[in-house]
Amino acid sequence: MSFETIPGATAEVPEIVYKSQLELPAAKSAVIVVDMQNDFVMPGGSLVVPAAEATVPHIQRLLAAARRAGVHVAYTQDTHFEGDLEWQIWPEHCRQGTWGWQIVDALAPQPGDLVEQKSRYDGFYDTSLDHYLSRVWKVEHLVIVGTVASICVLHTAASAGLRWFHVVVPADGVSALTTFDQALTLRQVSWLYTGSVTKSVDDIRFTA
Repeated sequence: MSFETIPGATAEVPEIVYKSQLELPAAKSAVIVVDMQNDFVMPGGSLVVPAAEATVPHIQRLLAAARRAGVHVAYTQDTHFEGDLEWQIWPEHCRQGTWGWQIVDALAPQPGDLVEQKSRYDGFYDTSLDHYLSRVWKVEHLVIVGTVASICVLHTAASAGLRWFHVVVPADGVSALTTFDQALTLRQVSWLYTGSVTKSVDDIRFTA
């Protein structure tokens, strides 16, 4: 696969190595759902990622399997207030308390899940996510799904990798604005951030 970068030049995407099946110990694993909020996912949202809604059934299956196995679940929730500098980069989105800010109904957090409101792309930045993952839950493996793949998913995966978590990203559980961005995310996770990628959430199994 190649993509045009400047007129007359193309960039080849290196091979992405997928794990055909991955077993993770339930007691040492957590699922992180990144920014699956109405503004990014649902029609009428202010910054909709067209491919995001199609990932919802896949993420639902992953969450069901995780909860059956007793795996911890955390959500990041992009959260902004009046005058936020990020609105100078992007149109207004995820204003705290609005419909667009809410996590989509189909993936609503359950009692006992962690919901971390964040102000930047990285789910670890200025939040208590690392505290719960490392010190309270003591997990080692993070399955990260959500949107936008090349922005908040990738920045969160990078922060996780820098903390020596084993990062797992299923391709059908993340959505991007372009196929290049999707490939970039999977490539970075698979070789740089102590990570693994699978083609499907169904390729991940949580074991006792």
